[in-house]
Amino acid sequence: MHGLSETFPLDEASIHLALEKVPAEDPARIRELLAKARAMQGLDDGDLPPLMAIQNPDLLSELFEAARWVKDQIYGNRIVLFAPLYVSNLCANECLYCAFRASNRGLTRRALDQAELAAEVGRLLEQGHKRLVLVAGEAYPKEGLDYILESIRTVYGVRHGNDNIRRVNVNIAPLDLADFRRLRDAEIGTYQLFQETYHRETYAQMHPRGLKADFDWRLGCMDRAMLAGIDDVGIGALFGLYDWRFELLAIMHHARHLEERFGCGPHTISMPRIEPAEGSATSDSPPHAVTDGDFKKLIAILRLAVPYTGLILSTRERPEVRREALQLGISQISAGSRTSPGGYEETDLEGGAQFSLGDHRSLDEVVRELSETGFIPSFCTSCYRMGRTGADFMDLAKPGEIKAHCQPNALATLQEYLDDHASDATRHAAKLMMAESLAGMEDPVRRLAEGMVNRVKDGERDVFC
Repeated sequence: MHGLSETFPLDEASIHLALEKVPAEDPARIRELLAKARAMQGLDDGDLPPLMAIQNPDLLSELFEAARWVKDQIYGNRIVLFAPLYVSNLCANECLYCAFRASNRGLTRRALDQAELAAEVGRLLEQGHKRLVLVAGEAYPKEGLDYILESIRTVYGVRHGNDNIRRVNVNIAPLDLADFRRLRDAEIGTYQLFQETYHRETYAQMHPRGLKADFDWRLGCMDRAMLAGIDDVGIGALFGLYDWRFELLAIMHHARHLEERFGCGPHTISMPRIEPAEGSATSDSPPHAVTDGDFKKLIAILRLAVPYTGLILSTRERPEVRREALQLGISQISAGSRTSPGGYEETDLEGGAQFSLGDHRSLDEVVRELSETGFIPSFCTSCYRMGRTGADFMDLAKPGEIKAHCQPNALATLQEYLDDHASDATRHAAKLMMAESLAGMEDPVRRLAEGMVNRVKDGERDVFC
């Protein structure tokens, strides 16, 4: 154990008490809460349990429509795309739901060397990706954190024609303050880490051995990251380990704690559900499996509760679930994912994956479907490079100004993808969507977007504002 005192004093008792006091479904009260949410100032803890308890189909429709409206007001119709890049599945922890756990002797273990990593990045660049999240099991080769830092440098250094990765987000094990400063200096985007479950007893059951068994060390991780100067952090829970309602309120407590202490809450919240993992009985039969209906509800509630926070949905989910979730406030999705080291370069690679994917479609297929359904697929990384992070991002988001950056940047990056990577069918669908999106914009944003798109058509790359 690390001996670090808990820096986020999670009050489990208050969460349980809030869930015990949920009144009977009251349409008038629910509509009052939805009207409050449309003011885009977020929701309080006491506002969430009544929304969690909604069963009436008409009220559910109103909840979903409010979430869609709020997301559109803040970010417009853009959806940010990224890919996970697994550099290692070495792990010293014993997480009962994960194929990477130390006792899983049937898993093919691997840590990519830098040449193998560069080849993986090249494959992702061939697809058209511009932003990655670097993922590693919670044990590294003998170089330790230096291995991760060298891997980040390798990713940034790979070139494929006109293409390069413009921002690397990172999802790795908790660090101490000094090492978080080293990670910050590597010019990462967002640091992600999921508590898995905020319920202490369940956490102990699911993590019996390894450094990850220390609940408080993990819970205080984001405080250390932000103290080290990483102002964009991403939190989340693995839904299915414990009651989703408890996890949702705990995430809200965590977000509020960060905002009160640092003046800015999490940049993103992820909501993975447990998917089958090699050799894990727990993943095959989650103790608190979340139905598709409840999953949609929790996404919508999160969008209303933290309107300016990015909500991430991965390829764990089936395409039909992702289609519905996009209408409920999701703002970022992965596409064309592999969850094993070497999985992009060696597409026939068997074994070594962290979990089973629900969506096996290529990036091109996802871009085409987004376009056909009226969304702008975005590869934008401009906020990181323009310094619009942390509190500075929120200062633009809360008065509604970030949308004026999101949509032009999304269209410019999409045009780049269409020119350099898209299939004919995707190019056709996207062009129709782009014309409609531009027609719906008001000046001066439309003029800015048209100018940026035309610059890309004329051969410029990496055009952003």
